[in-house]
Amino acid sequence: MRRVKLPALLLALTLLFSLAACKPAAADPSGAPSDPAAPSAEPTQAPSEEPSAQPSDTPSEDPFDGLIRVGVLNGPTGVGAAKLLKHIDNNDTSYGSFRYKIYTDNSELVADLTKGEIDIATVASNVAVNLYNKTDGGVKIIAAGTLGVLHILESGGKTEINDLADLEGRTIYAAGQGANPEYILRYLLQENGLEMGKDVEVVFADASEISAKLLSGEIECAMLPVPAATAAIMKSDGSVRQAIDLTEAWDSLRNGSQLIMTAVVARAEYLEEYPALAASFLDAYKDSISYVNNNVDEAAELVAELGLAPSAAIAKAAIPQCHLAFLERADMAASISSYYSVLYSIDPAAVGGSLPDGGIYWWIE
Repeated sequence: MRRVKLPALLLALTLLFSLAACKPAAADPSGAPSDPAAPSAEPTQAPSEEPSAQPSDTPSEDPFDGLIRVGVLNGPTGVGAAKLLKHIDNNDTSYGSFRYKIYTDNSELVADLTKGEIDIATVASNVAVNLYNKTDGGVKIIAAGTLGVLHILESGGKTEINDLADLEGRTIYAAGQGANPEYILRYLLQENGLEMGKDVEVVFADASEISAKLLSGEIECAMLPVPAATAAIMKSDGSVRQAIDLTEAWDSLRNGSQLIMTAVVARAEYLEEYPALAASFLDAYKDSISYVNNNVDEAAELVAELGLAPSAAIAKAAIPQCHLAFLERADMAASISSYYSVLYSIDPAAVGGSLPDGGIYWWIE
């Protein structure tokens, strides 16, 4: 028999009241800024018509019974879902009946999630924990996806930066203030004996602005996520290079934690009512990540077609640098918990003020 692991008290009263009363939000309730990896394209709706709910033996008054409504964040956070989204566009219901929307920033996605307009979403991992804490358990993590997508780039055809110690005395332009990128950079500098603002000057800016300044030679050092980092390198004709892969830098610390930048979340009310549909989504998402990792050429075409990267060529180069993974159940919980502990040690505000309890995680057996 399949057994649902859900912290009972959090599911009952809290979300039932909070979601019913929720009105459209003007800003992300997590307080997190938009995903710096997301291209500037407008939000994309699946071209296919909304699929109807799966048939059942008895009529249902719930118009979403049997329908899995998914929100995907543009950029690397959504790359792993590319094959799944193509299934939906092709009206392939082998995994179930889906509807999806691609978002360009966390705030719009979070607003729709908390209003109940979508049920499952891929978000930045710091957004996931903030949502859990600020909705009293109304949103739970069901899987982890992208590991690390951040890279230190060096311009001007130079090769002076090869590890984090080489950043001392430099000015770094970075995307992602107040979100995962800032906390990750601060932690890695700290672990290498450097202090942000003292030993290393960090200037936060939009990813597109940083890319333009790198290409013009106006700045010599920057931190960008893929595919923005990949695009800058490819457009530079050799003047911009990848100096440090921050995922590799994190792993080299051997501190027992993993760099987890994407979490898959779902509304707790939805999980309670439709656990089998959530499980179907996880099967589809896992298979999609496997496809993207193992069929890079074909996946790159899908990623570009969906607007998740500027072009297939950039997507092809970026996919291996996205460190796509699928973690669920105990592996998910252990990996993200250790990552949140690191964020908390840097700044408690990074995780909404306190470390989450085990109720943040959900899975079925």
